Amino acid sequence: MNLSQIVNDQSRVRVNTTISSLSLCHIDSVVKIHLEAFPTFFLSFLGPRFLREFYTSFLTEPDSLGYVASAPDGRILGVVVGTSTPERHFINLLRKRWWAFCLASITSVLRRPSCIVRLFRAVFYRGESPSGPARALLSSVAVDPDVQQAGVGKKLVIQWIDKARQCGLAGCYLTTDADGNDEVNAFYESLNWNIEKVYTTPEGRRMNRYVLDF
Repeated sequence: MNLSQIVNDQSRVRVNTTISSLSLCHIDSVVKIHLEAFPTFFLSFLGPRFLREFYTSFLTEPDSLGYVASAPDGRILGVVVGTSTPERHFINLLRKRWWAFCLASITSVLRRPSCIVRLFRAVFYRGESPSGPARALLSSVAVDPDVQQAGVGKKLVIQWIDKARQCGLAGCYLTTDADGNDEVNAFYESLNWNIEKVYTTPEGRRMNRYVLDF
């Protein structure tokens, strides 16, 4: 889960935004925002075709929770996506669209063959869900760099939490980097998320898993 550069909401003037459900007409704008917000991350390396599949997947499954923030002129400023049933969501996604994800990432794999193992793990990702009662997974948040730290990310996350709460679940969870990520961790803690586990990925990346119970 990556939220860098969209925190410290007090450091900028708030942006007037409208939150609405993610739809197909938003996908190209959302992909552009993701690439600009996270240029060095693995999903961005996989390219715009892969990201289109990723974000479109949150339109095709009924358990998806996806929202965008838009400016008064209609420009998309940010996106948040997740699912109320992570295990079922990703199983269904792989069953229906595994071939599309593979085709979308083939150029990146040819450019860097060593990434194929990590790609396989990314495609088969289950959200590293915590034990206990069922919780929603917050999968991704991305905000246009021009309006980062202006309250857009916070507004999106709060809307997503409210919708997850309406699903009747015990709570929600997410993962984000534990190291070199102080502002993001502080952001979630300011919204009452609690670290439930710290673990290390096969690439040696330490991750915080946050839980917010209702």
